[in-house]
Amino acid sequence: MRAARPISLALVLALATPLAACAGNPGAHAWAALVCTTLSPWRAEIDSLTSRTQQLMTAETTPGQAKENLARLFEGAATASEQARAGVEQAGVPDVTNGEAIADGFQDSLAGIRDAYGHARTGIEGLATRPVEGFYAEVGKVVEQLSTDYQKSSLDTTNLESVELRQAFDSLPECR
Repeated sequence: MRAARPISLALVLALATPLAACAGNPGAHAWAALVCTTLSPWRAEIDSLTSRTQQLMTAETTPGQAKENLARLFEGAATASEQARAGVEQAGVPDVTNGEAIADGFQDSLAGIRDAYGHARTGIEGLATRPVEGFYAEVGKVVEQLSTDYQKSSLDTTNLESVELRQAFDSLPECR
């Protein structure tokens, strides 16, 4: 049954894109499928990068190695977030009440996450690696700021609720 999922996902995407082009904005199910297909690899990448970042924070490395590794991880997260944002933008605007605000909200949230990781990368790159204790204390501050910035960019759905989209997100296998 697992092998059938990529085929059904491919079918949904193949049908959703032409239908969206013909009918204007994609319907709730088509838009949700496109968004979930875009966000699924992004979530996996962010989870992987978060895990690797936590490992780096506890690993026995030199400050120079830690600085280089963290900067690379944060750059990867920023790049993945931008790719997800662009994918959501490419999905268009769902044909639901407040569809434009909902699509913009998703894109703005992903842009904020991208920027949070970009600022963290810049912050890490700007750290002096001596003294060692000071370096790790400053890394902790950068990571705390990343967490704060990440939380600020979360999507506020209080005014963006769509029954059709909620049902679509809840029912589509690619959204789980």
